[in-house]
Amino acid sequence: MKSKPAKVAISFITIILINILLLPFSGFGLENPHVGFLFVLGLAFGPYGALGAVLGNIVIDLVSGYGPVEILPSAIISFGVSYLAYKLWYSGFKTDKITKPRLDNIYHLLLFLSSLVICTLIYSSTHATLIGIFYTTAVDEYRFVSYFMNFINIGFIFGVLVIWLSKKFDFIEVPKASKTPVNKKLYWLLIRLLVLMTVISSITLLISQNETILMVNLLIMQILLFAYLTRPIEHEVQPNAENTMTEKILNNFLILTLIIASFGVLVSILNYSYLESLPNINQYLVLMPTLIITDISLILFFIPCIIILRYIETKVIQPISSFSEIESFIVGENEKIEAEGLLNVYSKYVNENTEIGTLARSYTHLINSNNNYIENIRRIEGEQKRIEAELDIATKIQAENLPTEVIETDDFIVNGYSKPAKEVGGDFFDYYILDDNHLAVVIGDVSGKGVPAAILAMISQVMIKQLLTHNPDPAKVLYLLNNQLCENNSEAMFVTLWLGIYNKSTNKLIFSNAGHNPPLIKENGKFKFINIDSGIVIGIMEDFDYVTEEMTLTDELVLYTDGITDANNIDGEMYGEDGILNFLNGFESDDDPIDPLLNDIRGFTGDAEQFDDMTLLNLKIK
Repeated sequence: MKSKPAKVAISFITIILINILLLPFSGFGLENPHVGFLFVLGLAFGPYGALGAVLGNIVIDLVSGYGPVEILPSAIISFGVSYLAYKLWYSGFKTDKITKPRLDNIYHLLLFLSSLVICTLIYSSTHATLIGIFYTTAVDEYRFVSYFMNFINIGFIFGVLVIWLSKKFDFIEVPKASKTPVNKKLYWLLIRLLVLMTVISSITLLISQNETILMVNLLIMQILLFAYLTRPIEHEVQPNAENTMTEKILNNFLILTLIIASFGVLVSILNYSYLESLPNINQYLVLMPTLIITDISLILFFIPCIIILRYIETKVIQPISSFSEIESFIVGENEKIEAEGLLNVYSKYVNENTEIGTLARSYTHLINSNNNYIENIRRIEGEQKRIEAELDIATKIQAENLPTEVIETDDFIVNGYSKPAKEVGGDFFDYYILDDNHLAVVIGDVSGKGVPAAILAMISQVMIKQLLTHNPDPAKVLYLLNNQLCENNSEAMFVTLWLGIYNKSTNKLIFSNAGHNPPLIKENGKFKFINIDSGIVIGIMEDFDYVTEEMTLTDELVLYTDGITDANNIDGEMYGEDGILNFLNGFESDDDPIDPLLNDIRGFTGDAEQFDDMTLLNLKIK
């Protein structure tokens, strides 16, 4: 609701209707029941609510028979009191966070109650004084109590209801912050003097019959009241916190309070006739039983509950609310929590020997552990990137250490392929011309995978090339290599190796085997496995005598590692020796069979992950 005239009209109509609806209860002490709505409408609609309420009040007074002389000062004071409720709420006495009227924490509840009491005192004192001036001082103290109790009860009950209603329907008049500087000390002094003068004036009603003193008191209160109403609004109104624990607790508390108040009203009404019939009964008990019984009930219940709620808010809810601030300090996934400011919040509670202290210590430990974990992860990621970069270099080095070009002469063609299961692997192959007539062919498989296997593979490859320059006998080369690797092999790694030397002049192939898979040889148009001495793997037992064997090679030789035959598909089936044999025998092209064989293996394994290094070497005699 943004229409200002509408707020004036609604306030005017509300005052009239409330007076009509509650008028039947005036006999039970509810005299002038509409006066409490001065506070409610002023709090909700500000100056527009105050204006509408005063206009309604003027109509009621005219109907009641009051003259302009009595109505005018009453209207001026009523407007000031109603507008004061609005000013007090947005003054920000103990906080810079100003919100719309909402009973969502103890501060707002106490602000609501203190504003209500201040407005009630001023209204009751000034109007009782007006009665004393215009009529007789004999009834002014009665009027003071009557006005006070009506104003504060109606203001409290309907003030709570209107604030609750405003949460669902946004009709609150919100002020804008003024650019005029605020002299806080001056306005603090004014409100204190106003309250003090109101108390003095109220006491004067009981002890003085002097109209001059009453008029002076009234004039001073009006000056202080309207002087305070000139206070600029210092802060912008901020959004209310939604669905807080304190607000839910206070809502339940206020519901119970209103039930007790309603019960007091009911009991008072039912017992009014009885109280009136008692002899020598105090006039206030006769005139205002409803308000007295209700207020006693509220005081006995309300004040202890406020103290308890304040303790709960301070010792439980505020710490929990502080703990919930962790969300704003979480930057993002896999990011460190901005711990410095957050730990300052938790540090206030870590020394408490309660569940809150345990929670604060746990949060502090959790934040530190999380940040240490993220720091370790980042360090590990940095280390991982460094290792990946080094592995990338190692992969290139290993690939460059293998033959990269096909050797093709008028007599033969030799080619190879190797793919490690990881960045680097333990498989290796090599071929190179020893002299005009001899070609060395090597294939090996180091136990294990990764960097250790790759290092041993490169060492073995280099040592074989060096040994072959002085020892043309494959068995002797394997013997020497085996003894050297056995000397410093604390990790018990081993190498399966097949080494052959082909003589192109005689087509003779001499070779020696160290636990490697038997090669395939093509004779009479068909491939078959060579029946050779298996030997033992290199690096396990020293001084083992390997055997040099000899055969005539007239067509084609295929060497492989067990990564070829052990390749698995998603069903766990192995490609196997039959797989490679069947493929080669079915391959009728004169082209290099390596790529077609690899494609056949990929078709067999499908989406299954490669778990072992795969190496092939093909020597074809022309």
